[in-house]
Amino acid sequence: MSEPPIAESVLPPAPGAAEYLALDFVNSAIALPGGQFIDLLGTPGGTNRWLTERGLAPAGAGVQEMCAAQLRSLREHVRALFAARVAGLPALPAALSAVNDAMSRTSTAALLYWDEKHGPYRATPCPTNEILDHALATLAANTADLLTGPDAERLTACGSAPCNRYLLRHGRRHWCSIRCGDRARAARAYARRTRPKPVGT
Repeated sequence: MSEPPIAESVLPPAPGAAEYLALDFVNSAIALPGGQFIDLLGTPGGTNRWLTERGLAPAGAGVQEMCAAQLRSLREHVRALFAARVAGLPALPAALSAVNDAMSRTSTAALLYWDEKHGPYRATPCPTNEILDHALATLAANTADLLTGPDAERLTACGSAPCNRYLLRHGRRHWCSIRCGDRARAARAYARRTRPKPVGT
């Protein structure tokens, strides 16, 4: 099975994705014109690459399909929460539970350690066998930060069908990329040109 293309070769990151990993996460499944669909978490190798590029896993983590499937499942729950927030609807209880469960997978308490040379210090443990739990918890916590923070008001879906990406709106812009904006403007212009003229004009 071929690996999915690198995200940047498909579309640039959506506005806000640099500030919120959760936006980048939901946008890792990309709907393109012509019925094309790219899932950057569609294979274990693609998932490992995506996690590594975002500092959530070491390059040789060896992510298996079971781990990739858990990430894809969380992504759909986060997408459901974003959709509910944008539409002003109540969140699905299953989506809330999934995000809260993911956040509770790892201890958020920084434990006390003692270094013989420098003395006591605190650090959050993340053993290699807990890479997936750490990634899920980080993504879920970032989702909660976005949805409860001041930027939640700017969260919107790309206004250019069939694009399924989310972004943080800047001014009146409702598109995740120049490509989507151009496509939306072209569709509007075409609709105006092909609209039937009223009888008697």
